[in-house]
Amino acid sequence: MRERPTARVVLLDRQDRILLMKGRLPSTPDAPGAWFTIGGGIEPGEDVRQAAAREIVEETGFTDAVLGPQVWYGEIVLSDRDGRPLLFKDHYLLARCAGGEISRLGWQALEREFIDDVRWWTLAELAACAEPVYPVGLAGLLAELLSGPLPKTPRTLGAPTQT
Repeated sequence: MRERPTARVVLLDRQDRILLMKGRLPSTPDAPGAWFTIGGGIEPGEDVRQAAAREIVEETGFTDAVLGPQVWYGEIVLSDRDGRPLLFKDHYLLARCAGGEISRLGWQALEREFIDDVRWWTLAELAACAEPVYPVGLAGLLAELLSGPLPKTPRTLGAPTQT
């Protein structure tokens, strides 16, 4: 199975709200969307931190984000455009910024086509969300980050799942 390493960003503003995108997969463009953290693939020659910093600027326009540690690691199997399975190896880094409205100027065509919404969420709003959110259990994971010391090593999320 092909693999795609990614840098995902748990981007928080000054009010501890998390920025999430709602989108659909190119393999299922008519399916309902799901909410997920910003971020994307690690490019050749980049490490996880470099990719996370690049993705923040490309997907939000924010240049004031300060990267923290990697807090989680998870794997998920999704289908590519041709319906073939692809193993995503997701590295989640914590970052903080001032917040505000995002800029879509750095978005690629694929993002413009398949991202339906972007918004800041409070922990209470996230916990009450009835729509699919990734990673699974994000509200509980975020509550742990906000309430206690940051993990010394990344927490491993559940076993690879296919969606």
